[in-house]
Amino acid sequence: MEGRGVRGGFTTYAPPLHTSKPLRRTVFNRLFAVLYFSAVLALLYRHVRNLFLYPTTSFLSFSITLSLFISDLILAFMWATAQAYRVSPIRRREFPENLKRIIKDEDFPGIDVFICTADPYKEPPMNVVNTALSLMAYDYPADKISVYVSDDGGSALTLFAFMEAAKFASHWLPFCREHNIMERSPPAYFQANYPSSTPHSDKIKVINTF
Repeated sequence: MEGRGVRGGFTTYAPPLHTSKPLRRTVFNRLFAVLYFSAVLALLYRHVRNLFLYPTTSFLSFSITLSLFISDLILAFMWATAQAYRVSPIRRREFPENLKRIIKDEDFPGIDVFICTADPYKEPPMNVVNTALSLMAYDYPADKISVYVSDDGGSALTLFAFMEAAKFASHWLPFCREHNIMERSPPAYFQANYPSSTPHSDKIKVINTF
């Protein structure tokens, strides 16, 4: 979890970006998986024995046994594929605040985000606008993230909403970065901070008139 390097003859430790801790139920999950797997094998063996070792003369009984075997085989496969995250469960904790202590802003990878919309009645322009605003307000170098909006319907209403949102973004984005706002979608921020108010939040509420 911790990066290690050599600088000036001394070993340096970088702050961790995440930690992982095994959960206590790991042993019980594995014991249950072993018991369940044994029961599945016993069930499949019973079906194979009834089909091939002691076959029945009735076509109806053979068809029912074969269908049960196929069904149990499919269910066993589905169960087996779902055990990967149960046999070794962990609790992970992230430290995004340490990221800028390890790499510089110019070393961050570029990110392109595409927002697709088509019908302004099924996808209200305000929802699309708020999505774009929350993306642009990410705690990420501004020159490393690009947000693209694809409007397949060519709606004039959506275009007007983004023209007004561009004016609001000039106030909203600096406000989020200056005050380290976590709810970067305007509706989520105003709902979370209502009815409390500060001089800064009152000012941004007045500006939010688009």
